[in-house]
Amino acid sequence: MSELKTIGITGASGALGVELTKLFRKKGYKVIGFTHSKNNHEINNDSPNEWIKWQCGKEFLLKEHLKKIDILILNHGIYDKSKENSNYESSIEINALSKLKFLNLFEEIAFRNNSPIAKEVWINTSEAEILPALNPSYEISKSLIGQLVSFKKNLLDNHEKKKLKIKKIILGPFKSELNPIGIMSAEFVSNNIYNFANLNISLIIVSPNPLSYILFPIKEIYFFLYCKFLKLSKINN
Repeated sequence: MSELKTIGITGASGALGVELTKLFRKKGYKVIGFTHSKNNHEINNDSPNEWIKWQCGKEFLLKEHLKKIDILILNHGIYDKSKENSNYESSIEINALSKLKFLNLFEEIAFRNNSPIAKEVWINTSEAEILPALNPSYEISKSLIGQLVSFKKNLLDNHEKKKLKIKKIILGPFKSELNPIGIMSAEFVSNNIYNFANLNISLIIVSPNPLSYILFPIKEIYFFLYCKFLKLSKINN
């Protein structure tokens, strides 16, 4: 990220989105914040340069806005805290399918981009992709988006990889409105995401849980080998 770019952040009004926005603004980047909140969002030195309101299920309306973006950070999501925890459809739609729709739109834009500099998309999936979060609907939705991203990333061909870089972000518990007892601060997490991304790492893990640093790389190696097999099988057929 040596050249200043335009950053798009979904969930920009949440704890992590706010800290990522402040960080990128301080570094001199232009930030476009995507939010589904109905509140009127101010624009100041710590806020996005531009706010875009959107609705889940209507991601296709954002295509023109996405064309302006060099790095898209998919950070939005919900955590259903109801005791029944039966709201599987909403969790899957917002945490997984909505992010997939954003990714598909941005992928299409990237593949048609004539710039020699690849566009990037960073997807926040969460440790709940494979580790328990005491919330079945959350775990299922995170597992789904995690697998979708792994397949998307590893099934790109060499030409497509020059057009689009996909980074997966695995985060442990951090303090936010949804998780007031999180161990890490959102500021600490955002700084680590930025620093790891600058090292050109495609699997970014920020967690106090040592198991994450073992299990997730193993899973990504499995997907890499499996997708390589799928590519070879396609060629042979």
